[in-house]
Amino acid sequence: MGKAKKLITNWRVIVLLVTLLIAIIAISPRFGDRGIAVRHVAPNSAASIAGIENPVSSTALASRERIVAVNGDPISSVSVFYDSTLDLKVNDTVVIKTNKKTYLLTVQPIINTTILNETEFISVLENVTEEVNGTNVTVEKNVTKEVQKVLTEVVGSAEIGLQVFDAPSNNLKQGLDLQGGTRVLLKPEEEISEEDFETLKTTLEQRLNVFGLSDIKVAVVRNLPKALGGIPEFLLVEIAGANIEEVQDLLARQGKFEAKVMNTTVFIGGNRDVVFLDKGAGRAGIDPGSCGLYQDGNYGCRFFFGITLSDKAARKFANTTKDLAVATGASGEQYLEADIELYLDDVLVDSLKIGSDLKGQVVTQIRVSGSGLGISEKEARANSIKSMKELQSVLETGSLPVKLEIVKADTISPVLGQSFIKNALWVGLLAILGVAIVLFIRYRKLIITVPMIITVISEVTLVLGVAALIGWNLDLAAIAGIIIVVGSGIDHQIVIIDETLNKEISGENWKSKLKKAFVIIMGAYATTIVALIPLLFAGAGLLKGFALTTGIGVTLGVLITRPAFAAAVEVLLDD
Repeated sequence: MGKAKKLITNWRVIVLLVTLLIAIIAISPRFGDRGIAVRHVAPNSAASIAGIENPVSSTALASRERIVAVNGDPISSVSVFYDSTLDLKVNDTVVIKTNKKTYLLTVQPIINTTILNETEFISVLENVTEEVNGTNVTVEKNVTKEVQKVLTEVVGSAEIGLQVFDAPSNNLKQGLDLQGGTRVLLKPEEEISEEDFETLKTTLEQRLNVFGLSDIKVAVVRNLPKALGGIPEFLLVEIAGANIEEVQDLLARQGKFEAKVMNTTVFIGGNRDVVFLDKGAGRAGIDPGSCGLYQDGNYGCRFFFGITLSDKAARKFANTTKDLAVATGASGEQYLEADIELYLDDVLVDSLKIGSDLKGQVVTQIRVSGSGLGISEKEARANSIKSMKELQSVLETGSLPVKLEIVKADTISPVLGQSFIKNALWVGLLAILGVAIVLFIRYRKLIITVPMIITVISEVTLVLGVAALIGWNLDLAAIAGIIIVVGSGIDHQIVIIDETLNKEISGENWKSKLKKAFVIIMGAYATTIVALIPLLFAGAGLLKGFALTTGIGVTLGVLITRPAFAAAVEVLLDD
């Protein structure tokens, strides 16, 4: 009892215990939490209107709002949640209970899943009062429920606007290697300033958020530390839960959007000319009845959405169109002689007729449309919605200062990531067990082996605590760094034990023996840190997780865990 009291009251041990407590609080392990966590809330969706907040990337994982029930039914997994919302119809009422409050949602329609062709659509509308403004359909009283159901399918499928994931059991953020997603390394096609690099970073973040992606990380990669005069070279983009096909064009495209009339630019993308972009239900999506088979054998669908122009852009449109002649179409409609042409990165993406009533008018409300193609109607719809999202993101955020080249792109399967985690845990446990056996064989004393294993576990806990505290993503490189920390920790502890038990210097006191041990340890520490510095920038920073984790681990070791272990050795072996 005397040794235990002396050990617990040692200031170096107290420092270790306090830092361990802080690390555990930062990690915030949760056991038995029910429900699923909210990853993303779509703007203008039913969930957003009901008041469910879209979490920002800096929100601690364990603090994310969790859905625990839908319409009174418990939600235990992502699959259960999607099963419970699969059969929802437009205007259905849904009660979603979270760990914070209960929300009442009215299901919104989306216009990207029309299942009928144009002929079937028209035949259904013969029984309906025509008020098909995007999604609003007023059905006459004598129309059967079957027709109403078909109309709901024609107009759009139910959507509540929530992306979810399994509720995290702690605050440790997993990198793409573990949770799945896309990693893209981008390089400007021409040399640009550091200020333009920061503009690139901000614009890409905005563009990806507008596109509807969440859990985004965009980082500037330098060839050397900024303090040493390093200059930016690459942009590293990591997106959880996305695939390369979904974001590749969006990232590489410069995104210079122009609307021209008679080769005169009347407005461009970005906040300067486009002050509002309408993505509300019924005011954006697939044009009803627009999908069909083209002459080339492909299917096509048209999308639409509204934008609001600035007064300056609207006046420019008026000045450009005031002198245009009026032409009459084949069906008697009157249009201006020139179309408004939409260009994206200098490529014509669409050409729209201008009604004669808009001649010389200061118009701020504009309807933008485009199309998507595919070998089937389903694929055409998906491509059309994808094109719409890309165009919306460019219009809302503006163009990039320079075009980007995709140097490297990787997609990691979330299933593979879960296997990585399980394998890493098993390997870690087996490594610790193997180390314990070797140490016991070497020293034949539990009084030495047990403190060494406790110290190793403490070091791993401290590293994970720092990662949770600063929001660092743990990937395979970081796990490799933790393994290195464990190895160097054991090595340093063996130095301490061997120096203190060396019979040839038995005449020296504990202080002198430990001083010699720490001279060796600090030399090894300095060598390790110097070797890690280049790895922070090697491979365009892709090894940063390894270098940072190893550096943090060995630093915590020499400052906290090694001194505490030395104090334990001094107390426990002082006979």
